[in-house]
Amino acid sequence: MLHKSIKQSGWLLFLYSVPSKPVSNRMRIWRKLIKAGALQFKGAAYILPYSEDHYEFCQWLVSEVTAMRGEAAFVNVGKFETTKDSEITNLFNHQRERDYRNIEKGMDDIENKLQSIRKGSGIQNNKKLLSQLSGYAKEFEEIRKIDFFSSKTGYALKNKIEALHVEVKGIAEPDVKRQGAIVVQRNIKDYQGKTWVTRERPFVDRMASAWLIKKFIDKKAVFGFIDEKDIENLNKDTTTFDIRGGEFTHNGANCTFEVFVKAFALKDKAVKKIAGIVHEIDLKDEKYTNPEIKGIEEILSGIRKTSKDDTEALEKGIAVFEMLYAAKT
Repeated sequence: MLHKSIKQSGWLLFLYSVPSKPVSNRMRIWRKLIKAGALQFKGAAYILPYSEDHYEFCQWLVSEVTAMRGEAAFVNVGKFETTKDSEITNLFNHQRERDYRNIEKGMDDIENKLQSIRKGSGIQNNKKLLSQLSGYAKEFEEIRKIDFFSSKTGYALKNKIEALHVEVKGIAEPDVKRQGAIVVQRNIKDYQGKTWVTRERPFVDRMASAWLIKKFIDKKAVFGFIDEKDIENLNKDTTTFDIRGGEFTHNGANCTFEVFVKAFALKDKAVKKIAGIVHEIDLKDEKYTNPEIKGIEEILSGIRKTSKDDTEALEKGIAVFEMLYAAKT
């Protein structure tokens, strides 16, 4: 399975040479290549699977090397006569497995602490456990961005992190309520031109989240609807929201809209006000009080009852939140 951003159509080979001094220049280029997920190939070059993002990265890196009075070039290679594509793919997977190893050790450590807590022989430091798990989850997301061929280790580790999160949250529920559940930070650049899928019969959280996606995250977003039980059959390139098991959905005391705001670190004051309205209509936990809430809920209920299909309902809901945003800015 290819990484979401990779459409396999060959490889990019990057070659460069910079003056021996200062040494920091050579290290700076090397670190950028490694951070991008490149591997040293046959001792003389660095290799990346072809994608538009990687092509642009190589262009910028050539400019940077040239500015250092060095030399650099890159080439798009369709195939190698002496090395199979599968062999190169295995090289990437082996490297990512090595990258994941430290996280695996950390997960084992958290699991051991949880076992001690279950037996009543461990010191229950909920805040520390949540902090550790959050750190490993963020580190995992960084590696997953360069796990171009979705290694088996990465898939298994993702499931383990999610399972541990559920268990830590269960043990540490009082602390979760005080400090909020873990929301992994995401990069908007990784969520462009996506198909966003949610449950059928959209209402407040899905309507508001769709508006937020189009307004602040993915202006070219396309939306779709499924029955919740069909989530396992979706294409891996599809991004899911406000659906059980989805990539963006309720997390602790946060509704999906609030999860989006936190995941993408949106600081807009009007968005924060809207988040309180969405939270109260969706969760009804009396965390927020606002005289507008009841009227907005009735408008959205009317949209749901009168729309001919889910697409029309979502579009009208998006329009309502666009007007609400305009009123609050």
